[in-house]
Amino acid sequence: MVPTHICSCSRCCKHHGLFLYHHYDVLLFCYISKYSHRVASYFSDITASFDTMKISNRTFVVSGGSSGLGLATVRDLLQGNAYVAVLDLSSVPSDLIADEGSSNNIQKRRLLYIKMDVTQEDQVESAVDRVVEWSKSTGAHLGGVINGAGIAAAELTINRRGQPHSTRTWDRVLAVNLTGTFHLTRLVAKHLVTVPREYQLLQTEGAAGESKGAEGMEESDGERGVIVMIASTVAYEGQAGQIAYAASKGAIRSMTLPMARDMSRYGVRVVSIAPGPFKTPMTGQFSQSMTSRLEKEAVLFPKRYGTPEEFAATVRWILECAYVNGETLKLTGGTRVPTML
Repeated sequence: MVPTHICSCSRCCKHHGLFLYHHYDVLLFCYISKYSHRVASYFSDITASFDTMKISNRTFVVSGGSSGLGLATVRDLLQGNAYVAVLDLSSVPSDLIADEGSSNNIQKRRLLYIKMDVTQEDQVESAVDRVVEWSKSTGAHLGGVINGAGIAAAELTINRRGQPHSTRTWDRVLAVNLTGTFHLTRLVAKHLVTVPREYQLLQTEGAAGESKGAEGMEESDGERGVIVMIASTVAYEGQAGQIAYAASKGAIRSMTLPMARDMSRYGVRVVSIAPGPFKTPMTGQFSQSMTSRLEKEAVLFPKRYGTPEEFAATVRWILECAYVNGETLKLTGGTRVPTML
């Protein structure tokens, strides 16, 4: 056992082989090599009882998972041995669907693609029901949803011809980005609140000899899953011509905390990500001069667009870090976009 008695006497500290450092209200104590193995064991026991979300052998729904940030998230989840249901109008890249007998056939069995339009409530409901049945057949309990489907449109409030912003553009952007996210989230949540809590899954697997680590978990701490929504930096700093897009992403940001409060009783976390400039098909439509100015003038460091892989790593961190909840996380490289852009 690690000694629990700590006093201010230098003789006592020396006797225990302990060096005590004070930094404001933080006590950092380090053992000399004699006690290093005990320290490692001590902290291993503590972290084993942390309530962390497991990705392996859980089922995650990813809308817009056929390209861009969504596709990178799908790839990362598959690498983490998750089961992934991709909901998109476009089919997934062929390399994700291996031929029978190939080395990637296991990955093929862990991927489900459903063609779906997030603006059509009946399609969303049917797709979610199909995912739930799939998760039951594989034994991989539902673990969460990542809302990656989204579109952008540039239109001024009053254009150069003196015409007002079209309601068609407004309705379409909000239907995909906001209402689509709302439909998918609430319909997945309906099933997510019924899955076993994480500590129950660990206990079940431990009994089967597959996993350990549920010891010390409190029932009130065990989570069921995670809802991830995608906002944008335009929710904070919208540019000219972005009123529909900014409105849709600002609404996502505003939904996050109240939804987290709604879902807390069920052990479901809700987190949004507000990406800055990332290399995606959407930003690929920017002019070269616009891209250059963003990288040189707007991004602090590193002086480049973010990569989809960096976004996917953030999603994974959110899934695994149980204390992240009710927040919209900016993922921007410190980007501050000048008004003239």
